[in-house]
Parts: sequence; C-alpha cells; structure tokens
Amino acid sequence: MSQLKLLIATGIYPPDIGGPATYSKLLHDELPKHNVSVEVLSFGEVRGSLWGVRHVRYFLKLLRHAPFCDVVYAQDPVSVGFPALIAAVFLRKRFVLKIVGDYAWEQATGRYGVTEPLDSFSKKSDGYPFFVRALKTIEALVARGADRVIVPSRYLKKIVTNWGVSKDKVVVVYNAFIDTTPVFQEAYAASAADERIIVSAGRLVRWKGFVTLISLIPKLNRHFPTLKLIIAGAGPDRALLENAIREVGAGSHVYLTGALPQEKLFKYIRNADVFVLNTSYEGFSHQLLEVMALGTPIVTTNVGGNPEIINDGENGLLVAPDDRNALMKAIERLLLDDELARKCSLAGKETVKRFTTERMLKETITALTV
Repeated sequence: MSQLKLLIATGIYPPDIGGPATYSKLLHDELPKHNVSVEVLSFGEVRGSLWGVRHVRYFLKLLRHAPFCDVVYAQDPVSVGFPALIAAVFLRKRFVLKIVGDYAWEQATGRYGVTEPLDSFSKKSDGYPFFVRALKTIEALVARGADRVIVPSRYLKKIVTNWGVSKDKVVVVYNAFIDTTPVFQEAYAASAADERIIVSAGRLVRWKGFVTLISLIPKLNRHFPTLKLIIAGAGPDRALLENAIREVGAGSHVYLTGALPQEKLFKYIRNADVFVLNTSYEGFSHQLLEVMALGTPIVTTNVGGNPEIINDGENGLLVAPDDRNALMKAIERLLLDDELARKCSLAGKETVKRFTTERMLKETITALTV
C-alpha cells in the first residue's frame, strides 16, 4: 500500500496552546507509524501580518506545499479552512475539514449580543449583523466544499448538517484522551476536615454559566458553611463574575484564579469534592475526560456532546443548563452521598479508557481516505 501524504492546515501549533495545536501535534507524531507522512502548515507563520494580508500569505504558502500531498486536512472552516479549500480545489487535491464548534455563533454571542441557542442559530441565515452572516456563509461554504467533514461528537454532526451539509459527508471521530494526569494525583493543598470544594473551569464567557453557579453559593453555604467555589480561567466576562460575587455577598467563598498552568489546575480539580460545568454549549468536552481521569465526580449539563460522555447517575450527573434548582440539588447529592460520589468517580475512570489514541487514529485515517 502506497504511503498517504497529508498536509495539515492548522490555526495554531506548539508552542501555541490549545486543542487544535495538541491534536495536530499528535497526528504529526503518530500517523507516520501508520504509513501516513505528515506536514504541518500553521497559520502562526503569517499571523504577524495585517488581517486579510495574512490570509493571502497563508494561501500562497498552501500553493507551495499542497502539490506534494494527497490530502489537505484543515482544522477550522474559517482562518485556515477557506484558503485551504481554494488551494485544494485549484490543485485538485482531496480536502478534509475538521469542525469542533461554531465560530460564527461564538462571535455572535460574545460580540453582538445574540442570545439564541446554537441549535436554532445553526438553522437560520437572516436577522444577524453582516459580520455574523459572513462567518456563517464561509463556514457553510467550506464545509459543503469538503470531501469529508470530521466532527468530535454526534451533536456537532447535527449542527453541521443544519448548515446544509449532507449527513453522509460528516463523520464522527471522537478525540483521543491523552492521560497527562497521573503525575498530578496528589492533592494541591491539605484542606480542613469539614471543608468542601467545588471547582469549575473554562473561558469566562456567558455560555459557561458561571454567574448561575456563583448565585447558588450562599444557599449551599447554609448547609455547608465551609464550602468554597474555585473558578479557573480567563476571559472577557471576569468583571461580570466579580460583580456577581459582590451582589450575592460570596467574596469569602468564591475565588477567581485566572488562567492556571495545567499542573496547578489538575491539582485543584483532584482536591475538589465536585467539578461543575454549567455550560449551555459544548461540542465535545475534553475537559470532562480530564476530570474523570482525576477521579472527581462531575455535575454538568445535558447539552451538546456532554450526554455522549456522561450517563446520568452512572459516571456523573446531568442537569438542564442554568436550571438553578436542579443544579443545586445535583451538587448537594454528590456532597451528601459518598457512595454516589465514589460510583461516579470509578465509572468515570472507566469511561476515559474508551477514548484511545489508536481508535482515533484508525478512524481518522479511514475518514481521510474513503
């Protein structure tokens, strides 16, 4: 069998930090063991140029590198996906696209005040600001032009088909979980015998539901006076969260740590009684797999790809997003029921074992070639 030659077009690559960087590096290191040669072209090489100019420069780089590959594999549908599609069509190369979220929706909610959920947003084209409509058009155009679209969850397959992409073209390949947690198994700090700790983490944006979680702390403190909430992450909504903490008078019980090194974050999670992810949007949460590997019981929402990881009552608890009453009851269940917490912890560690690198590589190669 002849060797497959793959060109990965990615927005970021190590030393950059982020999911696409980690994923692209994994493919670069592991696919050659499966008779696939890999070259990576990072958008970081042109990011210093002006907007627009950098996209043209990246396209020209693609024209120089793509003639020597069989497949161009783009890691997003906009910054690298659009120029990669044009280059692949021009050079008559197979074009495969990976989609891990809806960038247009994220921009619409973060910058333009759009409040509707992704499910309905993905079906509409009118009624949005010009920039949002342009992003939606580009995403759909690039996805429709791809020979294959790889997504990391069944939920995202539904979203992409809402863009008008044939469902037969969209392939679900769950991301692999690379366990970097064992070195961090010790607790971060000794806590008082009666102290209870909740940890949440993520980018500080509206859809992560941190304000709702903060609002529950005074009520939880009535039953758990020493309970503390630690929120790790950075983002545009930090001032909003600080104001929410002041409004409910929870300054001595809620801590915003900012962005943390992975080692420190893992130690906080390992030392927690419960990890809460009150999100209203999640394509596929690699973070939930990390928390499971660390053995911390999880409360999260039944949205996006979360139900594809969490079986309610088995390896975690699922609630509706921003449902204050259900969220508080779920947290209390895990704080009060040691047997349930232990069951979820053990089952979570077993769940992680399903997301192997070998499975992901095999399914990715199939998607790239068939």
